[in-house]
Amino acid sequence: MFAVQPDLADQPDRRKWNARYSAGFAASFAAHPLAVAALAMPLPDGAVLDLASGPSGSVLLAAAAGRRAVAVDASDVALDLLDQEAARRQVAGLVGEVHADLTSWRPEPASYALVLCTGYWDRDLFAAAARAVLPGGLLGWEAFTADALLARPGMPAQWCLRDGEPASLLPAGYLVLREQDLPDARAGTRRRLLARRQAVQPGLAGAGN
Repeated sequence: MFAVQPDLADQPDRRKWNARYSAGFAASFAAHPLAVAALAMPLPDGAVLDLASGPSGSVLLAAAAGRRAVAVDASDVALDLLDQEAARRQVAGLVGEVHADLTSWRPEPASYALVLCTGYWDRDLFAAAARAVLPGGLLGWEAFTADALLARPGMPAQWCLRDGEPASLLPAGYLVLREQDLPDARAGTRRRLLARRQAVQPGLAGAGN
């Protein structure tokens, strides 16, 4: 079993998602389309990071391609499912799990070839995730837009992207490769973004100093 961080024992998101991933839940371990697209593109050497991962098929896809991949989630049940599947697929040596609260946990800057988050929105986390991408690497994100509140009026507005987000929040040096809205009358509209952190050109580092 995956080790539970003591400070998360009574965390509401942990309880919520542990309940979801228990009681007969069958994980598909399907990689998210953003992961499929990103891993087919040129990437620098480095690991893949999946934030709010659940039992991540994206992490497994990256590991199958020979990349170190790290899943971060508040649900230890989800991480345990991932850990077992990674062992079954014989890629456990390339898969790491971090049991953490994403309202406070932040990745190290310039540490990952690809950073993904496909079911969670927090502006502060997005900024930290963008900084965590290596030059030449990719950032993939998917979250509900404000239009989703029409389908899900009980959802907190802070969980939703505003107009122009998340592309408008990218720091300088990013190039948007793909951005699309995915309407869903029942579940609510989601927006999907894939952006590349441009590599520093030789001879330009330190220019102007």
